[in-house]
Amino acid sequence: MTGGAGALGTSVVAAFADAGAVVHVPVRGPSNPAGGADLRVHTVGGVDLTDEAAVVEFYAGLPDALWASVHLAGGFAMAPLTETSLADLRAQLDINLVTTFLCCREAVRRFRRRGTGEGGRLVNVASRAALQPEKGKAAYSAAKAGVVSLTTSLAEELRAEGIAVNAVAPGTIDTAANRAAMPGADATRFVPAPQIADVIVYLASPANRVVSGAIVPVYGRS
Repeated sequence: MTGGAGALGTSVVAAFADAGAVVHVPVRGPSNPAGGADLRVHTVGGVDLTDEAAVVEFYAGLPDALWASVHLAGGFAMAPLTETSLADLRAQLDINLVTTFLCCREAVRRFRRRGTGEGGRLVNVASRAALQPEKGKAAYSAAKAGVVSLTTSLAEELRAEGIAVNAVAPGTIDTAANRAAMPGADATRFVPAPQIADVIVYLASPANRVVSGAIVPVYGRS
């Protein structure tokens, strides 16, 4: 699970661990016990998810029994078009789209190594901004729209193998950072991270037998 140390990620990691899953979390910094005393949560340090070789190495070290790969890593930036540099655009593409692409690819390679035909699950994180663009978010919206397209394309490509590929598209998530950035907003309308986590757990679970290619809006009241 990428982005497992972030504001949404901690809720998603906890939800998977509570469901009995063993969760492997790549982090850029040194390894740390992300789950505290929970032995079902393992972190792997020094992984730059925009580095192809680093992603290949991370997935190569995962157990052959890998069932699902969940991609929460991403980043947000906003600015008017004329104040958005090419470097800004590339940064958004790298952190949102490139990381998702590389992790999807390597996860599928691991699924196929099982050789059992059991399929697997990929869950990505898009954004409401990719479906309902807002001014000042052109680079971010374009990157997340790429995640939407990647998700639906892979769902078609992998359907015959029993690999379900879906994404959630959150509205404004109830995090400390979002509350601080929007002090005048009604935070009771933000989407609680644990509720998003519940949707992701279902999409990644064997119980999800028929949903693939979906971009699930998780807007709550936002």
